[in-house]
Amino acid sequence: MKYGRGFLPAILLILSMSNAVSAVRITNDRGGQIGSYVMKYQRLASAGESVIIDGLCASACTIVLSELPRDKICVTSRATLGFHAAWNYGPNGRTFTDPEATLMLYSGYPTPVRRWIARRGGLRPHTIFLSGKSLQAMYRPC
Repeated sequence: MKYGRGFLPAILLILSMSNAVSAVRITNDRGGQIGSYVMKYQRLASAGESVIIDGLCASACTIVLSELPRDKICVTSRATLGFHAAWNYGPNGRTFTDPEATLMLYSGYPTPVRRWIARRGGLRPHTIFLSGKSLQAMYRPC
């Protein structure tokens, strides 16, 4: 009976630890609306979640770098970040580069990422990709 009392707390401790090490895995996220990504990643940050980037994380997906602490993000050898200028729809339904949204995106990125983007000419309509050793020098490997 002595062993029975210690068994339940041990099981509960193990279960709580397995929840604490859970992480959200990003594998093929091409982005979307900025606002929905900001809300998604703010929720993850407030819950203390970690993120594993294990594939493509492009466009608005890269907001994860702005919203989560650096120690809550890790990258695998397959991780690729894709950055470009923000765009919006004009009154005629055509897309246009949105300088204000682009500045908001850029200014939210951590300094090493901003420097990398700046060395490549800044955020423009075409996508630039960060991966491999350059990315792993900025974020811990998983």
